[in-house]
Amino acid sequence: MKKLKEYTEEELEMMGYDDLAYLILEQKNKKMKINDLFKSVCQILKIDAERNIDKIADFFEILTTDKRFTLLKNGYWDLKQNHIEKVIIEDEEEEIEEMPEENLDDENEEKEKDFFDEETDDDTTEDDLKDLIIIDDEDESEM
Repeated sequence: MKKLKEYTEEELEMMGYDDLAYLILEQKNKKMKINDLFKSVCQILKIDAERNIDKIADFFEILTTDKRFTLLKNGYWDLKQNHIEKVIIEDEEEEIEEMPEENLDDENEEKEKDFFDEETDDDTTEDDLKDLIIIDDEDESEM
């Protein structure tokens, strides 16, 4: 990006206050209070900052809505790119204890054996069946 001194007066006049503020903060490489930043913009545009002090509210609104700027503690403004925190994400792989396939097959076989080896209580099944009624097809036609 060009330095402020490399721009013509016409180019500077065509720029918005936000673009000029961006160039100022970028080239000075330090945070600034809004009044000082506004005065620097006015100085570049060769307008009287004291006479245009009523426009500082508009300037403040421009800075707050432009995502390139950030408001810091004590009323200082700076470029957001200078205050981006670096986040380091480390991959923590969970250690999964794998069993050899042989052991898995043995375990499954044991479970199957236990299931089929269980004794069943035949008495309970007979009690459950005592209330059942058997209907013949012939009985059905009589109804």
